[in-house]
Amino acid sequence: MTEPIRIAVVGHTNAGKTSLLRTLTRRINFGEVSQQPGTTRHVEAVELQVDGRAAVRFLDTPGLEDAVALREHLAAFDDRNLTPPERVRRFLQGPEAHGVFEQEAKVLRALLEVDAAFLVIDAREPVLPKFRAEIELLNACARPVLPVLNFVRDAASREAAWKELLSAYGLHVVVRFDAAAPFVGAERELYRDLATLLRDRRAQLDGVAAFLETEFAQRRRAAAARIAELMVDAAAIRRTASAVEFDMESSRQRLIAALQKAVFDKAQRCADDLLALYGFREGDADEAPLPLVEGRWTMDFFHPEALKDAGILLGKGVAVGAAVGVVADLALAGLSLGAGAALGGAIGGAVSQGLGPLGRKLVNKLRDVHELTVEDRVLIVLAAWQLTLLRALELRGHAAVERIAAGPLDAAQRPLADLVRAAQPARSHPDWESGGHIRLRWREAPQRQDVVARVAEGVLRAIDPAPTAA
Repeated sequence: MTEPIRIAVVGHTNAGKTSLLRTLTRRINFGEVSQQPGTTRHVEAVELQVDGRAAVRFLDTPGLEDAVALREHLAAFDDRNLTPPERVRRFLQGPEAHGVFEQEAKVLRALLEVDAAFLVIDAREPVLPKFRAEIELLNACARPVLPVLNFVRDAASREAAWKELLSAYGLHVVVRFDAAAPFVGAERELYRDLATLLRDRRAQLDGVAAFLETEFAQRRRAAAARIAELMVDAAAIRRTASAVEFDMESSRQRLIAALQKAVFDKAQRCADDLLALYGFREGDADEAPLPLVEGRWTMDFFHPEALKDAGILLGKGVAVGAAVGVVADLALAGLSLGAGAALGGAIGGAVSQGLGPLGRKLVNKLRDVHELTVEDRVLIVLAAWQLTLLRALELRGHAAVERIAAGPLDAAQRPLADLVRAAQPARSHPDWESGGHIRLRWREAPQRQDVVARVAEGVLRAIDPAPTAA
């Protein structure tokens, strides 16, 4: 069996080494990451699994804290016949390696045992003498070194200056990688560039790159399926109430609030699943504080402004069409009510402000049972919210700290409407709601599975739409 490629991840304190490894391995529990300097104090190993086997074994090392002094210490050795690696080994045998230079010794000891090293550089840092000393120490270990320029998208990046310095030390192959917002395909390119330094491992590294490409596609399909489940789930929601219950404001508000909460809870569970799928977790504040999680996503699916944006799309000919059943008896300010067997039904933002005199008058004419379902406008807002999160997570690394914001509904009108249209059959199947008050074994319904599959295909098209002809 082929041994895993051993890679030491080295660099100055707080350059983003552990964040890079979390991004590369999707191991959200690996290491400790903090804004405090010198968080990593020991060498820690983490593996990248390919087809159930360890393909790459990374060694996360402490930051080099005093490279300048250590370089001078090595230069003071009397024996001029020693090669640079021999000087390093002699240093590791001395008392200083367990004393004043303990952290640096851990890094150099690890570097002597690996196939190659990733030198992680915070491109925002000025090119100071200490960084030159670090490069010289790493080169002294006689291992291939692949510089990884981190945070290159930051406005304060000094990428050109760093490339000039690295070239001066013979490090001409440089990877641009942003641990906060990785470029599309950046992980695959990293391994392909590494293959230029480890030619005897090229086939193995090409296999890793191919695996990552396949894994990306599988992760995207899984995310699309999860969003599709949510859309079908929300479209299937149906709540019934007698005319007497609905005529009483207090009971009506309770019904509306309960349905709104059910939608919020379903959407949040979907968001949590997407975060986990892409290697994030709720409350991961030390590494990547995600305000969207801490704030439970403040987007209100029933907020008048959100519904207004969705209504504009519907007004532009993107309307999904009436729900299954008889035309709703009442449609007012985002609320539709169905009477008896009719499936109109939906609640919108203005519901919480009351039906008003006209609404009460019309409600009085309804029959004994009213049904509430989620309106198409709400489904559009819901779809846009999840797609925004998914697109952001595909480009988000574990050093990111900015909030993921949901913008106005003006980008992908047709895909959003197509998603809602594909989910429409669920309106006639309240038994398809997962975990709902109607506890049937909906997951075994082939028809439901077909609808979820169609919605999932629509999600994939919305994420990566086919180019239009010129």
